[in-house]
Amino acid sequence: MSKLRIRGLQKSFDGHPVLHGIDLAVERGILLALLGPSGSGKTTLLRLLCGFERVDGGSVEIDGKRVVGDDLHVPSEQRHIGYVPQEGALFPHLSVAENIVFGLPRAQRRARHRVAELPELVGLPANFGERAPQQLSGGQQQRVALARALAPAPTLVMLDEPFSSLDAALRLETRQAVANALAAAAATAVLVTHDQSEALSLGHEVAVLGMAG
Repeated sequence: MSKLRIRGLQKSFDGHPVLHGIDLAVERGILLALLGPSGSGKTTLLRLLCGFERVDGGSVEIDGKRVVGDDLHVPSEQRHIGYVPQEGALFPHLSVAENIVFGLPRAQRRARHRVAELPELVGLPANFGERAPQQLSGGQQQRVALARALAPAPTLVMLDEPFSSLDAALRLETRQAVANALAAAAATAVLVTHDQSEALSLGHEVAVLGMAG
């Protein structure tokens, strides 16, 4: 059974089609790189899968359970998806450790669930937990964002061009750290990118998204 299956997904904004008839399957443990130019609907697709936007048509199944289809729209918090945005979006008033546990239930936040484990998993020193996000480099902040996404052991991890704001050298280093962390977590992931070399180097599989006509 596929971890993620999309059938006939459609989305328009103000009558302009952005996604039309998208069919896609992602198997367990696979990192799928979703490659396409700006405006091809890559980020929109991720937002639909996460439940941040409603689809106009089609269906989505996660672990064999339908979360989108007909009049069905399962709320984002019930889809068990980890999301890493382009800029990391860490909370500057919280420490690294507090950012990592932010989305967890209160009891796990108090217990700092997996805080000792996750920084190491994403290639950061354990003592970074008490630092403020602004004390970290851009690449380190993206690793914290990934640790936060992995903290609740999600069914899927969605990464929305997480390296686009980094310089070339830092991008390569951060890519490898993220790839290693996803592999160590045996995570199933979808990476959105417009960079062909990034898609080919990181993705176990690559899907190309063209412009909707």
